[in-house]
Amino acid sequence: MTAIRLLLVDDDPLVRAGLSLMMGGAGDIEIVGEAADGGEVEALVDRTRPDVVLMDIRMPTVDGLTATELLRARKDAPQVVVLTTFHADEQVLRALRAGAAGFVLKDTPPAEILAAVRRVAAGDPVLSPTVTRQLMRHAVGTAADTRRARARERMGALNDREREVAVAVGRGLSNAEIATGLFMSVATVKTHVSRILAKLDLNNRVQIALLAYDAGLLEEEQEGH
Repeated sequence: MTAIRLLLVDDDPLVRAGLSLMMGGAGDIEIVGEAADGGEVEALVDRTRPDVVLMDIRMPTVDGLTATELLRARKDAPQVVVLTTFHADEQVLRALRAGAAGFVLKDTPPAEILAAVRRVAAGDPVLSPTVTRQLMRHAVGTAADTRRARARERMGALNDREREVAVAVGRGLSNAEIATGLFMSVATVKTHVSRILAKLDLNNRVQIALLAYDAGLLEEEQEGH
């Protein structure tokens, strides 16, 4: 099995050392580089070609948010997992909107950080339904009316079935759970998700969830039950 190539980005050398020690002990993960600032990331990505970047948000020169936006705008962008000390920080939300595949707290147990890297490398977002709901409540609470209007306009590109799948993704459900709830195969769910990403020009499921919340679709679903 090919090892997951991981780039560590954090301005604290002790944090990097701890992560490197922890990650380096996993047989399926290879640390290909370290950076102390977001300004170093693009050059390191060009040189090391990581599959996943573990990215601190708060750094002195170029923060992790800016670095994430630059990376995810690239054609062959690596996946990004944000490192943070807050569950619902506005910068975390901005990083997720920019295309980060999820986030982990800095005090997360080592086994869970390893699991997060593996999940993202496999194409799965790192947001549990509980954390998703917490983030989305914060996102809706801070969203302006103009954001909701824009989100609703974008969601208008979806057909009814795709809209149902988008709402289910917004609820933090897995493909298997969506398949059971909407009476379709997992393969069909995956096809719908791929079409939603293409139609809305999004990077991943996290962005689908954020857009669904911005559009108020999750509120409408709750009111319908």
